[in-house]
Amino acid sequence: MKLVSYKTENREHLGLYVNGHIYNLNSCDKLIPDNMNEFLWGGAELMERAKKVDEEIKTGKRTAKEEIFFEILAPIPHPTSCRDGYAFRQHVAAARRNRKVEMIPEFDQYPIFYFTNHNAIQGPGEIECMPDHFEKLDFELEAAVVIGKKGRNIKAAEADEYIAGYMIMNDMSARTLQMEEMLLNLGPAKGKDFSTVIGPWLVTPDELEAYKIPAKPGHVGNNYDLKMKCWVNGVEVSTGSMGDMDWTFAEIIERCAYGADILPGDVIGSGTVGTGCFLELNGTGLLNDPNYQVQWLQPSDVVEMEITGLGRLSNTIRKVDTDWSILKQKKTK
Repeated sequence: MKLVSYKTENREHLGLYVNGHIYNLNSCDKLIPDNMNEFLWGGAELMERAKKVDEEIKTGKRTAKEEIFFEILAPIPHPTSCRDGYAFRQHVAAARRNRKVEMIPEFDQYPIFYFTNHNAIQGPGEIECMPDHFEKLDFELEAAVVIGKKGRNIKAAEADEYIAGYMIMNDMSARTLQMEEMLLNLGPAKGKDFSTVIGPWLVTPDELEAYKIPAKPGHVGNNYDLKMKCWVNGVEVSTGSMGDMDWTFAEIIERCAYGADILPGDVIGSGTVGTGCFLELNGTGLLNDPNYQVQWLQPSDVVEMEITGLGRLSNTIRKVDTDWSILKQKKTK
């Protein structure tokens, strides 16, 4: 089942995406709320009602009116929180190699995450960026899950039961801001807080059963061989697989929920897949060829991401018409 949030006449709704069409769930079943957050808090009962509607539409047992004029939103337009993990060893190892530092052994000891700005969640469409963001503006190709029920102190072996579904995530990054802040061993903050893109819809785990593969040796939780790709202005720049995750979402959830509640509507990203950002690609390119032409996102660039089974997420980069800069406010002695 593919769940979608969308807007008509400036009002948000919850729908099903079926064979290229969107159907309003509340119109099909009045017990289902007309927004994603309330729906997720309704738990397994509402999820089963939605799956019944989905099946009836697919098999022709239910005639439903499709939406015609609408704007697709982020599947979870108002997450209760947004965390991002660090699950792909290939990305971490390459980024450290490119900086000429050793692979950090702690990566293999425990999964980590950081909190990002859950009020900066976006879906398909335009991404507005300030001048400072264009100082090494980057995409990050990721997958994400959304939590479907409240939990605390969850063991990894049970953690997949808390996942309502999967999405594509683009963890937009302003690298100059990020790197300046992290010199002080705090962050990332301003380098990350302006836009995190998720979408185009939320795919329930049952749709991904055919892609399930074992977790890597020594790890616990579901894993899926889902191909991940990114294009910038129609040129493929990144390719990988969700199956390359070293730390599973279940293991990341276990750490997130240790001594803390996770809630329906929490979004948790996987971290960047190997080759999944210009920072890594530029570093590898320069390591192999000093004349390599580095690339960063520019105004009017179109960024498209695709993950098998999860759809295709498209965004256009826009520059805000201002010259205001916080980088220029840096104090010097």
